[in-house]
Amino acid sequence: MTLVAVASVVLVSGCGAATPENSAEPGAAGLTPVTVGAIPIGDVAPLHLGLAEGFFEDEGIDLSIETISGGAVAVPGVVSGSFDFAFGNTVSLMVAQDKGLDLKYVTNGTTSTGSSDADFAGVVVMDDSAIETATDLEGKTVSSNNLSNIGDTSIRTAVDNAGGDGASLTFVEVAFPNALAALETGQIDAALILEPFLTPALQNGARVVSWNYAETHENLDIGGYFTTGDVIKDSPELVASFAAAMNRSLEYAQEHPAEVRTAIGTYTEIPADVLDQITLPRFTTEFDRDAAAVLGAAAVKYGTISQAPDLDALLPS
Repeated sequence: MTLVAVASVVLVSGCGAATPENSAEPGAAGLTPVTVGAIPIGDVAPLHLGLAEGFFEDEGIDLSIETISGGAVAVPGVVSGSFDFAFGNTVSLMVAQDKGLDLKYVTNGTTSTGSSDADFAGVVVMDDSAIETATDLEGKTVSSNNLSNIGDTSIRTAVDNAGGDGASLTFVEVAFPNALAALETGQIDAALILEPFLTPALQNGARVVSWNYAETHENLDIGGYFTTGDVIKDSPELVASFAAAMNRSLEYAQEHPAEVRTAIGTYTEIPADVLDQITLPRFTTEFDRDAAAVLGAAAVKYGTISQAPDLDALLPS
């Protein structure tokens, strides 16, 4: 199943990154043009829903959403100024910080359900696979959409927590929509798949062997919306406006799951009857610092980052 490329929802003439030089320039109807990079998965439904509900316009923002493949793309996009803000997973931001990049979350984005029975992300195998549990993943080849991010880090942690050796896994990069095909052809032994692609995979011969996010921490925040330290310093009003609109969007999404499902259908090709069945994440405005610390410690353990992340510098105040 392929993704629909997300066109800019609002047409902005000459829209660039929100630097001190151009952030004050009016866009449509005097609004400030803002571009956000976002991977087209269920995690970012509040962003699309908030745009549709007019929450960003209420804050004076003329919002444009650009499709990306993951946090590894979001970070250079924000650093280069291609995006004013982007959705990125927490490990990708920890890696960026470890490399000396000045990036900071301005709002949360998505959180695990915390359930060991059903989450919006899971490690799946084909139904006839000999792999039955997380510990059976030892020594196996597993896919994630990007490497050295929250996918491989949380899967290794889940295997360790189950009593196995998470360091023994080999990871390859496969986009979520292509992961089931890679399983079917035997290119990989297991795959990390997120909604809205997880439910179709389960309906077509796959089964879950690990709810890796929930098994890492019941309140694990998967990612959020971030920008550079310079934008935060030089354009505080813009950052505050974006954060206010985004937090309003998160709260609205948590309270209106049916509308979240509808929103996901506007930027993916998932049929409506499948969208009705997918598991949604939790949408909260606050980060869980304990969960972030657990994830940071795991990233250090597996060599993804060299030292414990500075959560004060990384997370919103």
